[in-house]
Amino acid sequence: MFEQVEKTTDILFTKYIKAIISYEGIHRIETYEYPKEAIREALLNAIAHKDYAYAFPIQISVYDDKLMIWNEGRLPENWTVRKLLQKHSSKPRNPEIANAFFRAGYIEAWGRGTIKIAEQCQKHGLPTPEFKNEGSDFWVIFKKDIFNANDLEKLKLNDRQIKAVLYVKEKGKISNKEYQILNNVLYKTAYRDLEKLVEKTILIKKGEKKGSYYILNR
Repeated sequence: MFEQVEKTTDILFTKYIKAIISYEGIHRIETYEYPKEAIREALLNAIAHKDYAYAFPIQISVYDDKLMIWNEGRLPENWTVRKLLQKHSSKPRNPEIANAFFRAGYIEAWGRGTIKIAEQCQKHGLPTPEFKNEGSDFWVIFKKDIFNANDLEKLKLNDRQIKAVLYVKEKGKISNKEYQILNNVLYKTAYRDLEKLVEKTILIKKGEKKGSYYILNR
């Protein structure tokens, strides 16, 4: 069980999850697309909560914009996925496995795993992961931060739109007027550019008419 966690984490972060390289003086800094602690915690949860009555392996899928971890298992009766992001009791499907992880120091506190995953992603500047339970399928879906210049260029956005998305990422929102000032364009150009960003599901429009503004679609 311990080897599953350690070796899977190593493989993911050496082969599948990219690192962004930067430097502070002569020191090389590696920042990964996803926080290692959050991925590790999700693997621990999958192993501790998997329904071992079935022979299906835990499955991990890595895409350009997301990482998905699946295991066979259900939430406790009367629980919803919303409860996972709130303070809750610990009800592991396999208490002996969970207890072994706890005694070995892999689990720091009971009932905080999913909350810790969300906190690590938010600290990393990523959207809150999506937890899905459909029948006996349980998914944790990590979404990558695509709101950077390189990934936005791949979406074939123009320079004005990229500048605006990065502005929203920093400021939280943008209005048509702010877009005009930011890019030195007229109302119609700003409106057209912003609506294209909505069509591409990058931005979400809030409000109506003069009071409308746009936020990131996270």
